[in-house]
Amino acid sequence: MPRPSQRLLSPEIITEAAMRMVDLTGDFTMPGLAERLKVRPSSLYNHVSGRAEIIELMRARMMAGIVVADPDGKWSETVAGLAREYRRNYAEHPRLIPLFTAHTVQSGVAFALYNALAQAFSDGGFTPEEILHAITTVDSFVLGSALDLAAPEVVWATAPEANESMRAALATSGPNPGRADAAFEFGLRTLIAGLVAQAPIEP
Repeated sequence: MPRPSQRLLSPEIITEAAMRMVDLTGDFTMPGLAERLKVRPSSLYNHVSGRAEIIELMRARMMAGIVVADPDGKWSETVAGLAREYRRNYAEHPRLIPLFTAHTVQSGVAFALYNALAQAFSDGGFTPEEILHAITTVDSFVLGSALDLAAPEVVWATAPEANESMRAALATSGPNPGRADAAFEFGLRTLIAGLVAQAPIEP
């Protein structure tokens, strides 16, 4: 019998199938993944060590899509540009985010973004401890904003418990496909202004 023209399984094929499952259901299991790929669960372990490795492979694939340009300008502008690129990439698969945040970052690919952020904050004069805090803050904001893209079109119902200020705010929302993007840009401006205010070196 002739051999198949391509391998039935590979880390790349397993990663792709896992990402599709997460996009559909928000999670994946090894038995469910095997069923999707029409193989025995034990066959998966010939290519990956288990669930944790698959999650890290998905992270590497996502982070590889982030374009980290050479810094050209103020450190604050570099941070803002990286944040926008980070969110743009993760917006394509927002349901992966809870899986990633529950696991330690190990992918070497991920460090291209984190190295660029660390260098930008270093250029701003932040101490090593402050750099880690700043990266964590950017990480939290961007991932939360990417998750917001998966929110329903109407995020808040107008409840009787809403006070006058909240009702006035809700009156401006309505179905608005650009709400998440506008909220991200507002939050990013606020975040950058706060970082600039704390930076020892002016942007």
